[in-house]
Amino acid sequence: MTDAHQAQRDWLQRLLQGAPAAAGPEWLTRMHTEARRLLEQLPPIDRRQEAWRYTGIESLVAEHFSLPPHREAELGREALPNIEGLDTWRLVFVDGTFQPRLSALEGLPEGVVASDLRGWENHRSNLLATSLGRLAGSHAHLFTALNEALAEDGAFIQVPAETRLEKPIEILHLVTDAGRPWLIVPRNLVLLGERAEATLIERFVGHPGTRYFHDGLTDLVLGREAQLVHYRVQDESRDAWHLSSLRLDQAAGSRYEGCSLAFGGRWSRTEQNTVFEARDAECHLSGVYLVGEGQLCDFHLDVRHEVPDCRSSERYKGVLFGRGRAVFDGRILVAKDAQRTDAHLSNNNLMLVRDAEIDTKPQLEIYADDVQCSHGTTVGQLDPLQVFYLRSRGIGEAEARRLLCLGFASDLVGDIRIEALREHVENRIRDTLVLDGGSRE
Repeated sequence: MTDAHQAQRDWLQRLLQGAPAAAGPEWLTRMHTEARRLLEQLPPIDRRQEAWRYTGIESLVAEHFSLPPHREAELGREALPNIEGLDTWRLVFVDGTFQPRLSALEGLPEGVVASDLRGWENHRSNLLATSLGRLAGSHAHLFTALNEALAEDGAFIQVPAETRLEKPIEILHLVTDAGRPWLIVPRNLVLLGERAEATLIERFVGHPGTRYFHDGLTDLVLGREAQLVHYRVQDESRDAWHLSSLRLDQAAGSRYEGCSLAFGGRWSRTEQNTVFEARDAECHLSGVYLVGEGQLCDFHLDVRHEVPDCRSSERYKGVLFGRGRAVFDGRILVAKDAQRTDAHLSNNNLMLVRDAEIDTKPQLEIYADDVQCSHGTTVGQLDPLQVFYLRSRGIGEAEARRLLCLGFASDLVGDIRIEALREHVENRIRDTLVLDGGSRE
């Protein structure tokens, strides 16, 4: 065993030994036990593994994290990082603990559930056990297994069949305590019944100076012809590590649209996996990432077409500055029997300085012969003629460069259907480029 592998084992043992004794409902105890068993079997993460080739975890496993205590947050609703004009039903988690007092769930339609897992398990423990076990072990690695070995709570959303939500449900994960490095392990579950329609907004925010590792795992289960629009805004502390693993299970005719916006964190990785096993389903993934000094941002996507007549896309754009590093590893696989597949993949990157780095690996594997598929990637710089044109119209150079960066990302940002969220994202792009000097060579 190498020193790096031993460091991972020691890190895991410290976390597992420091966890509280197993307690709670049977489904939770079983999840913990099975995950601990899986951790013993999984190989250490290694850069020789293709999925981790460009993303090291050395700085992460060097930290001494511990689980935060469950406690009520002392802050009021007015202190939450609200988005002006955004009207949602909201679940709030502060330092890993669900906060009913800060949440806003009044007026949910009949039959719709938006709760924490522990708050709901007393009523539907069989449902949770079945749903959480549905994708257990799939796409497993050290961090997903660690989540299931330690998680005690998370968000639970259920939208019954034939129900259409008129406004979004928001999940806010906020970290405020800078006392010590925390390990935050939410285990989330989203269930949509047949022909249900919903919009979900997830936000990840950390106060400046907070040092923590958010290791989240989310299962999304869409019933027949259900539709889910899912926005994720990662705005963690610049001293934080963030990993989100999302597993998608889609029935026939369902449609999933996922948009990820990444601004924060010193180290962040988003994994999204789906396997089409029922016809006429759609999965469309998109994202915008801004990566600056001292940051690493990684997107790892895997979409597998196993049956005919499904559609998917992956469209991602990045703006890099400072000595920021980004990784895009997007894969679409079309199996032999997946005829009449429509799948498209693109990754475009704008490098504002020479010291920035992007490792991009779009992969399109096709084993069927009746398909419409495409893939491509670009890495470029701002056009000096465009900068000159804007300057000739009286716009300063820094503002000209910011406008061009906004224009570069505008097609994806413009697809955000919620005006208040779209304006928030546009402002975050402007602010990030100003504060981090991303508008200068």
